[in-house]
Formats: sequence, structure tokens, C-alpha cells
Amino acid sequence: MTMTEPARTDVPLTGAQILENAKALAPVLRERAAEIEANRSLPDDVVQLLRDAGVFRIGFSRAWGGPEMTSMEQTEVIEALSYGDASVGWCAKLGSDIGLHANFLDQDEARRMFTSIDMHSAGVLPVTGHAERVPGGYRLTGRWGFGSGSTHADWVASGAMVFENGAPYASPDGSNPHESRLFMVPGEQIRSLDNWYTLGLCGSGSCDYTITDVFVPENHTLTFDNPKVPNGPLVQPDVIQRSMCGVPLGVARAALDYVRGLTVERVDMLKGSPWRMSGVAWKDNEHIQITLAECEADYSTTRAGVYRALERQWEVTADGTGTLDDLTPDERVAPALTGWQAFQMAKRVVLRLCDLLGTAAIRSGDPMNRWLRDAVTMAMHPTARDRVTQTVGAHLVGAKPSMRFMLGIVDKPKTESETDA
Repeated sequence: MTMTEPARTDVPLTGAQILENAKALAPVLRERAAEIEANRSLPDDVVQLLRDAGVFRIGFSRAWGGPEMTSMEQTEVIEALSYGDASVGWCAKLGSDIGLHANFLDQDEARRMFTSIDMHSAGVLPVTGHAERVPGGYRLTGRWGFGSGSTHADWVASGAMVFENGAPYASPDGSNPHESRLFMVPGEQIRSLDNWYTLGLCGSGSCDYTITDVFVPENHTLTFDNPKVPNGPLVQPDVIQRSMCGVPLGVARAALDYVRGLTVERVDMLKGSPWRMSGVAWKDNEHIQITLAECEADYSTTRAGVYRALERQWEVTADGTGTLDDLTPDERVAPALTGWQAFQMAKRVVLRLCDLLGTAAIRSGDPMNRWLRDAVTMAMHPTARDRVTQTVGAHLVGAKPSMRFMLGIVDKPKTESETDA
């Protein structure tokens, strides 16, 4: 594969400017949605549009020349892009994680790696790879599934278990009997497998990829419990999970606006007077009115919950002294729970709207058809599944969560006495 050369620009952009750029892109992306879907990955010029809009820099701090956007602002950008096309929003979210990854890497080395804040990333967190410790770093081998955006990424972050001399490697501090890490590899060093044929999110290029015996220097690896910059809201262990819910929020809003527009224009001829060739306006149909209102309520309450959860998290950590551990149990689970709810809401709302449209929604060229397939597909993502609700419920009652990283829970290094014991 070839890696697109990132635009080298020193032109600063504020968060507000990037959000306006994303909103301006949405109608362009809507017009090209069928092309993006048929391409099965983002076309190169669409990637460049995102780069030029400043989308990939939303996670970078001011120290890097970035806009240092809040989690709420980053989510708004992903929402705006997803309003245009879900696959673009999905890849933009993962691509913009590069600025967040930078906070967990040695800063001098990170600046050598990321030569522009308009570079972008992809990757897979699950630790399906094998990393063998060698002098100065690791030899990384493995196959990772669902590598969204990996076909055009500058850097790819892949989770792997660490081994030494073929045996599981235990963390020296005793916190983990078998260490795992995230490994940053240049995009041209992965091999993409052309296997992304799917129901929805077709344009995300979420194909499998392999890495075979690639040397990864020690300082190109990271864990989310070990930030390399001062404490703050964007260096908490859950940071890369937060803006993903912008995709279902954007899709639900797009579908609602589309059906509301149709409702104003359409007439149901089946309910009119056949001898007068007149029908009943959709806007006067009580069932449609009630359904739209209920869908709007579902969307509005879900979106409000998402942003309030993120805002509270930000309030507690913004001054550089607070961490996620300072949140109450209810506050700590709220971002994961409301994020899960956003995926469920989008699927629920789009399904109800398709039911309103009836046969009009089944044609492949209709945008509702794509939103339905996208909403159903994204709801299969781990952040939208039962393991999230199990994690939340378990944390609230003091039991063991199955996806602790969703709540930013990390293993603490053991004390000397604990290690000796």
C-alpha cells in the first residue's frame, strides 16, 4: 500500500473553525455517499478534504499547534461529518485519535513520528498480535480485524500481547502477569486484506490487516495508564472512547431531518378520495406526527445525556489535578453508558423512520436504506454491545467489569510489599 503524503501546513485553526468546516463538508459527503460506499474505503480526495478541514488535528494540544478541543467539541465534529456520511465520520474519529495517542508517547519521539498535525491514524485495540521483546523494542506479528481507515492511514496502532523468549512477559512492576501494549507502525508497513464486504459502514475500509515481523522501537509503543504529558482531561485512560458516539448521533439526526422534510411535501393518495384524485398530506397524519415526536424525544434525551456525561468528566479533570477516580460511580459510568445508548437510539430511530416510509425505504438508492444498514452495523461494535452494560452494571454494584478500559480503569503498579508477597 502507499501512504498519502500529509499536507504540511502551519496555518492554525480554532476548534470553532474546524467544526464549521466539518458542517460545510456534510452536504458534499452526502452527495458522494453512494460513491464512498461503492469504493469500500474513503477515496483519496475525501481523505484530503478531511485533512484540509483540520479534522485530523482535533485531538492535538496547543503545545503541538493543535486546537486542543474538548471531548465535547471533538464529538460535535464527528457528528457533523456523520450527518453527511457515516463511514466518513467513523474513519475521521479513528483518524483523529493520533493527537490523543501523542499524549502517551515520549514527546520528542512523537514529534519525530508525527511530522504534521494533519497526519492521521487507524488501528485496532484488541490484543490479537504477538510482540516479542528484543533489544531496543519488539518484533510485531499478527492479524487484526476491523481496521477501519487502515488502507489510507499514516500510522496504525495495534494491540498485542508481549512475550520474551517465547514466554508471556510480566510487567516489571507486578501489575500485570502478561503485559499488553499498543504498537504504532507506519501505514506502509501493514498489509491490508481486501475482505470488507458488509451490510453497512461499507465505505469505512474496515478490512483486516497483517503485520509480519516488523521491528517496533520501545518508544513507539504506549499504554493508556502512562501519559507522557501533565495530567488533564485528554490524558485519562478512556480518552479514545469518547467521541465514537458522534457517529450514531449524526446518523440519527440526518435520518430525522430527511423524514421531516418528506413529511412536509408528501401526500398519501391511499387515504384520500379516489373520485377526486386527492390525498391526505403526511403532515396531517396523526401516526406520523406521533412517531416523529417520539423519535425526536429519543434523540434529544440521548444526545443531552451524552454531552452532560462528557461535560461532567471534563469539569472534574480540567484543572489538571482531578482524575477519573474522583468521579462518583454514576458519573464514571455515564460516558460509556450514554455512548452505548447513542448506538441503540440510532438503530431504534432509523428503524421506526423506515417503517414510516414503507417500501420507499427499501430501494438501494434511497438514503434511508443506507442509514438503516449503517445504524444496524455500527450497533454491532463492542461499544454498543451487552459487555458495555455488564461493565456499567458491575461497576455500580462493586462487581467485576468485563470491559474496564471503557471506564478508564487500569491496573495500578503493586507496592514493593505486594510484589514480595
